[in-house]
Amino acid sequence: MKKVLWAPWRIDYILSEKETGCIFCKKPGENNDLENLILYRGKFSFVIMNRYPYNSGHLMVVPYRHVSEFEELGDNELLDVNKLLRFSISILKKEMNPDGFNVGLNLGKAAGAGIDEHLHYHIVPRWIGDTNFMPVFSDTRVVPQSLKDTYANLKKHFQEIKI
Repeated sequence: MKKVLWAPWRIDYILSEKETGCIFCKKPGENNDLENLILYRGKFSFVIMNRYPYNSGHLMVVPYRHVSEFEELGDNELLDVNKLLRFSISILKKEMNPDGFNVGLNLGKAAGAGIDEHLHYHIVPRWIGDTNFMPVFSDTRVVPQSLKDTYANLKKHFQEIKI
């Protein structure tokens, strides 16, 4: 008997017209945080969910300013980004109880940056045993919760942040 992996949010991406321009510059300006999965807006940076996550709760912290090089970030941007990284990790611990995290910044295509023109930090919650046969045999990841449900669960915590 064949088993079916249900990932209904992927069809939207497959069928959609691909965006042009920088999504990290566009999305905050659209003022549609739920649709764009923006969880929090800081003074110099924001927190957004990854629409095609590696794991449930995969977040990104992004400076508003369009920069591609780490050394281009100003002191205020660095402080704001790091505060949002700290708050995001704390919220993910409280809401999702992961066993650990991958937190990183891919600078340039050679380093694995999917969007290399606008730097952004990834926060990926990890659980013991979350890597199984699916990525090895079928290049598939299993994300057990819908993006909208994860958004709703996390958003209430981000509304409590006072920076």
